[in-house]
Amino acid sequence: MSLDNRPVYTGGCQCGAVRFRVEGTLGEGSVCHCRMCQKASGSFYMPLVSVREAKVEWTRGERRRFHSSNHVDRGFCGDCGTPLTYEAPDGMALTIASFDKPEEIAPVIQWGVEAKLPYVDGVPSLPAEETMADIETAPFLADLVSYQHPDHDTDEWPPADRSHKARSK
Repeated sequence: MSLDNRPVYTGGCQCGAVRFRVEGTLGEGSVCHCRMCQKASGSFYMPLVSVREAKVEWTRGERRRFHSSNHVDRGFCGDCGTPLTYEAPDGMALTIASFDKPEEIAPVIQWGVEAKLPYVDGVPSLPAEETMADIETAPFLADLVSYQHPDHDTDEWPPADRSHKARSK
């Protein structure tokens, strides 16, 4: 909590180059199934939460923006590509999964359902396995080391003893 008892949330991109702090009450969480959100997230839908009434501060780095329509900009990390914002004339929303504690922000409505992929509602009924259940067919998982930024603010990133840059094969 902040000094005046307003809630505080933090988050950022996967690589840690862009970090944010939100002070104040978040709006409603939602998922958007529209085709633009599918493409922007590379996923079935994009979970977002409005920050219209809150104060957003970018505490590390700058987001890049893609002008995805005549009214909307989409913010993302220019280093790792993590989707971060949906910015429209009526305000900004942040991607829920980019928060350090995304479990605290539950969607309450779905938008863009005209483009909802036909199999999305069936995903919860698919067989479910923990990551390490696939160790026999993916033995690299046994010694996997994550270079992802941790889910909390850090004074410095990447750590001085290692630097991780995107690579291409």
